[in-house]
Amino acid sequence: MTEEEEAELDEQADDVEADAEDAESEAEGLQNGDFVEIEYTAYTVDGDQLVDTTDPEVAEEEGVDDQGQEFKPRTIVLGEGHIFEAVEDDIVGSEPGDEGTVTVPAEQAFGEYDPDDVQTVSAEKIDEDDRYPGANVQVDGQQGYISTIIGGRARVDFNHPLAGEDIEYEYEVVEEVEDREEKAAGLFEMYLGMEPELWIETDEVEEEVPVEPDEDDEDAEPEFETEVVEKETLYLEATPQMTMNQQWMMGKQQIAQDIMGKVDVDRVIVQEVIDGMGGMGMPGMMGGGMGGMGGGDIEEALEDADVDADEIVEELEGADE
Repeated sequence: MTEEEEAELDEQADDVEADAEDAESEAEGLQNGDFVEIEYTAYTVDGDQLVDTTDPEVAEEEGVDDQGQEFKPRTIVLGEGHIFEAVEDDIVGSEPGDEGTVTVPAEQAFGEYDPDDVQTVSAEKIDEDDRYPGANVQVDGQQGYISTIIGGRARVDFNHPLAGEDIEYEYEVVEEVEDREEKAAGLFEMYLGMEPELWIETDEVEEEVPVEPDEDDEDAEPEFETEVVEKETLYLEATPQMTMNQQWMMGKQQIAQDIMGKVDVDRVIVQEVIDGMGGMGMPGMMGGGMGGMGGGDIEEALEDADVDADEIVEELEGADE
């Protein structure tokens, strides 16, 4: 390659870099990777069936406010697929306070309806309590619902209940979330349907780090030394509700890793809090095994029982001999 060709390639590379910088500087409003708090309500376009909402009044009107879910603004990360892509794309470039309406076509929502996903199966594969039209069932590892059941045969529809439906979203961008603890709380709520109590601290931690080996000693054994390093720690209080949460039990490692990356902390520490039981004691301990003595003084208890402690010791020593 000649010097002129190299110079031309360098010039083209500089132009590409400049164009990228210009595009970045021109990008305004919310962008992919930003945490945003949004309110929204989604209905099917044709049937006006409620799909999802953050509005407690809408939930009450539709009769879904008694399902144990809290209806309030939701925190998402743009570009992470936390909501349908068409809605995310519409939010990108907007500002807090902006509103919008987006129609998500069926193929981008819950998929097109596939008649081949409706199958006839033996009713024996379905629990007796679920043998009725409309019941949600699992057959051979597939989730579906019974459309009809006659005798020993059932027609099970394995399509999503909203397959083939276009969805209309009305949304409002409430605010951009910048506080790291609020970001973490929003992510936990999205994953688990609940917000645990959490906080972030900077801790000093002793850590074993490798020592650079002597370049002249090829056979040198690896050595380590202890250093005190700072770690950004997300502390999390594990309530019984969280401990028994199926999503947390099945995927706590993946959830924690994702949150560490998005919130920029080094580790997550889950703390379990066990409240006192008002002095009830443990069954089968001293109270149960010593005639109700509890944790009192043993010598006093022996005196109350008119037992000579010295005689007991002498008998035990005699037995050892």
